[in-house]
Amino acid sequence: MTRQLEDFFAEKLRMVFGKETVVVSLAALAGDASSRRYYRANLAGPGSPSSVIIMKLPSGSALPLSSEELAVFKEPLKELPFLNVHRFLSRIGVNVPRLYNQSMDDGLLFLEDLGDLALWDRVQGLPRLEVLAWYQKAIDELLLLQIRGTKERDDSCIAFQQRFDFRLYMWEFDHFLEYGLEKRPGTSIDQTLKKELRNVFVQIARRLASLRPCLSHRDYHSWNLMIHDNAVAVIDFQDALLAPPQYDLASLLNDRITDSIIQPDLEEKLVDYYVTKRFDMARERINRDEFTEMYLLSVIQRDLKVVGRFYYLDIVKGKAAYKKFIPPTVHRLKRNFVRLPQMERLVPILAEHYEEMR
Repeated sequence: MTRQLEDFFAEKLRMVFGKETVVVSLAALAGDASSRRYYRANLAGPGSPSSVIIMKLPSGSALPLSSEELAVFKEPLKELPFLNVHRFLSRIGVNVPRLYNQSMDDGLLFLEDLGDLALWDRVQGLPRLEVLAWYQKAIDELLLLQIRGTKERDDSCIAFQQRFDFRLYMWEFDHFLEYGLEKRPGTSIDQTLKKELRNVFVQIARRLASLRPCLSHRDYHSWNLMIHDNAVAVIDFQDALLAPPQYDLASLLNDRITDSIIQPDLEEKLVDYYVTKRFDMARERINRDEFTEMYLLSVIQRDLKVVGRFYYLDIVKGKAAYKKFIPPTVHRLKRNFVRLPQMERLVPILAEHYEEMR
């Protein structure tokens, strides 16, 4: 970090918390797959918290979107998606970081520091029952977002202006076909097999798009859930939209290497917990077999998208760090393909391209 940037941040922090605010230290934090940058400022002074997170938005656009495939709105956005969704989630009681202030002219947001302990880090080495309890807490927060968020719909929130429809599902499937097969280094795919795969993907997309949607985080996984004051707090919610309820649950229990902790028997217990708790909160009767099938299709669809996305980040964005998660994701895909008879035939097709499928 340059001295000029440090002085700039220090000046802005004094404007937010008072002229007596002292910046004790300032450090860049590890970024995610987006173009946003994060910094932690440790502070001293009568009007300031002990620390604050600074989100710095990319220059060149007043209202950047983290996912280009979501940029489908009837009118141009008038507000940063993060701020728009943050306001709605805060109102319905979802545990999100406090927004201290914003300076959109400078592309800066000043947020509550939730620490560095993600749910994934918290459960490492814990006994099985404690792991179960932490993921149940995550499901409780998810159900609050899904049920209360859907019930208190506010069309001024952009999450209600976009949904996982057939177009978006197919965008993600095609993303896998393009980067997970066609542009993946050292491989190529027969066009007949590609057509066969895409026909299956079209069938899945139609089924999932026909489900009744609810408010969805879209990236509700163990690295976007922070443990703060012994509670689960939610971050990276700017891509919220309407989607089947199974989608976020699939994300929570199956992202990256989550299944090394949430193994099939524990996954089943957590799906049961979700179904039971959803009925208790929404009085919504759920056909367990149908829910499970749509849950598994959501897992498969999302994992295929993830494989394509991680190759895209490597090939196009030069971000190779996510490639390490591709083999365990493909391995999980094989396991879930064979759980659904209509999907099992994809295993030999993809086994020609992925060793983990063999």
